[in-house]
Amino acid sequence: MEALEQRLGDPWDDANPVGFSQVLGADERGELLDAGERLLDAYGLGAEFVPVSDGGRMAGLDRLIGIMRAVFRRDPCLGLGYGASSLIAAVNVWTAGSASQRRTVADLLLRHRKLACGYYELAHGNDLSRAEFEALPAGDVLRLSGTKQVISNIHRADAVVLFARTQPGTGSRNHSQVLVDLTRVPSDRVTHLPRFRTAGMRGVPLGGITFQDCPVPADGVLGTPGQGLETALKSFQVTRVALPGMFLGIVDTGLRTTLRASLGRTLYGRAVADLPQTRSVLADTFADLLLCDAFTTAAARGVHLLPREASLTTAAVKYLVPRVLMDAMGRLSTVLGARFYLRDGDTAVFQKLLRDLQPVGFGHLARVAGQMTLLPQLPLLARRGWANPTPAPADLFRLDAPLPPLPFDKLALGGGGQDGFTGSLLEGLEALSATPGAETRELRGRLESFARELEGLRSEAAALPPRELTATASPASYDLTTRAITLMAASACLNVWRQQAGDPFLGDPAWLLAALHRLDVWRERAQGPLPEGLRTRLFTELLARHEDARAFDLTRKPLGGGRPSPASSPET
Repeated sequence: MEALEQRLGDPWDDANPVGFSQVLGADERGELLDAGERLLDAYGLGAEFVPVSDGGRMAGLDRLIGIMRAVFRRDPCLGLGYGASSLIAAVNVWTAGSASQRRTVADLLLRHRKLACGYYELAHGNDLSRAEFEALPAGDVLRLSGTKQVISNIHRADAVVLFARTQPGTGSRNHSQVLVDLTRVPSDRVTHLPRFRTAGMRGVPLGGITFQDCPVPADGVLGTPGQGLETALKSFQVTRVALPGMFLGIVDTGLRTTLRASLGRTLYGRAVADLPQTRSVLADTFADLLLCDAFTTAAARGVHLLPREASLTTAAVKYLVPRVLMDAMGRLSTVLGARFYLRDGDTAVFQKLLRDLQPVGFGHLARVAGQMTLLPQLPLLARRGWANPTPAPADLFRLDAPLPPLPFDKLALGGGGQDGFTGSLLEGLEALSATPGAETRELRGRLESFARELEGLRSEAAALPPRELTATASPASYDLTTRAITLMAASACLNVWRQQAGDPFLGDPAWLLAALHRLDVWRERAQGPLPEGLRTRLFTELLARHEDARAFDLTRKPLGGGRPSPASSPET
């Protein structure tokens, strides 16, 4: 991770070929930064998407998120266009592919080639069960017919994973995923559609493809024919947590840009960063980043340690984290004022980041789909996991604890009513009862409100009738999923803090109190900014990290370029 940061260098240096000035130039042209792609080729970023057992470097999912976050801090288009798009396709192969298919995809990624993934069709949105694209058997081949309209990298991918109907009818086993080698399909049976122009992620080539009765080998099906939806839902458990975790890098740079500008500009005779309202917004955003990082990191580690529960926790991350990140960037824009949309000058990267962040709310799977994953699991959770809570293993929350390989074969469509996050929330609350101190009492008070929330939630979820467990459920039923998500997020923050006792900042209750306050604001149990004491402590840490050029997330990793150069000369 640190080696990649050093290769990326100082983003504020105009002479840096992958600095912000070059990134913005590529964005204006609607291109991926060529120098950035060459740098990531030399680093071998594709190996990060290949499991160690297949010759790559994909070990811990939290590690992968951290490495990709470094790329997203510099240029989200590189993060998505070079890396994450290939990851979205590859996880389907790691989940259900044969040994031969795994070798094929590993070889492509290790040779810096690109993959694409075509799940959706514009006519049906997120409803995969209604996909019309066909890959019907015909002797010893499949014949591809239909169109996939919105696919990242499709114009330059060597292979694509397509979600396709492999037998007629509307049954639940009528779709499969098919790995197609685009370098070998008959050119007269394939038409690439014009590229879409987008407001955000301008450099990511987004297009479509049409196949006309195109023959491909029948052995391209991933797993058993008819299990396409199941494979997709299992694969989402990796990407639902990985992508929001990567997108935290955007807000890290958005916060750094805003702080840098606030330190270099005066207003009413004082630096903008000295104004109480500015410090409040910056500290709130820092707390939001820590909240989101604790949740995504714990959930990512949970894919390794509690794979049967991953459908629950990763769907929760997909719902909460994008909203918190987008709200945070919106607040930062109020500090920059009119400068937040300028396309030139020291804050020019902010308007790009603000646009590039928007896909985190939908991306390859909309936030509401995360709620739909949770909703049918609520009654069983109420009867099992919430009635007799079992804590998650402590290593789930230890940031430096080793992890076993990603258990793709153990991912499940449901968690069987188990919820280790909630069990750990109650365990952590009980441990606090024996700890003295004013801040501990305040922590107990906040966390006891979450425990009371659990009891009410359990009662209401247990009473849900079957009609309220589908996509047509009432808003009140969907709200139950939101309440469950906040409990999981609170548990992640509490237990990450519990495992960092020796760290001078992460072991301090201040950041945990701040994260819980932000969570209470989000769930409308509190109002207003952080209390003054917490605001001062977080702003002091934020300023120190800025001066030392360190990440604003839990890791506090050093960033490329060393100490930041001063912003432009102060202006009134």
